[in-house]
Amino acid sequence: MDYGEALERLKSKGYKYTGKRESIVRLFAKQDRYLSAKEVQSCLSKDYPGLSLDTVYRNLSLFEKLGILEGTEWEGERRYRFRCEEDRHHHHLICTECGRTRTIHICPMNAILGKPEDFEITGHKFEIYGRCAECGNQ
Repeated sequence: MDYGEALERLKSKGYKYTGKRESIVRLFAKQDRYLSAKEVQSCLSKDYPGLSLDTVYRNLSLFEKLGILEGTEWEGERRYRFRCEEDRHHHHLICTECGRTRTIHICPMNAILGKPEDFEITGHKFEIYGRCAECGNQ
């Protein structure tokens, strides 16, 4: 996902194109990492001093529903990033300091479960949290 694709998806699904929504999309395009709603609000507060956390949450939730953003939970907080461009199944290493991610190209579920009898797996998510080399050296 990139800036142009995100705005086009918003428009094609019939949602209003607003300055705040454009700013949120631009922020995620620049940051290329997981961000919390509070971080989004803080980054946009200069341009939108009255921007409520509720408005930020509503837009992040909409963007996730539309497949513009993907979300995860860590440390009791929902965080978001641009949806991966990879269409094939993959998982992530996530730095808890800076929020950057790295793709894992193997699926640990195969090693853990194999193919369970009498059960069809329709989805799963596997994330590993830690510090990237850049943040670990600080």
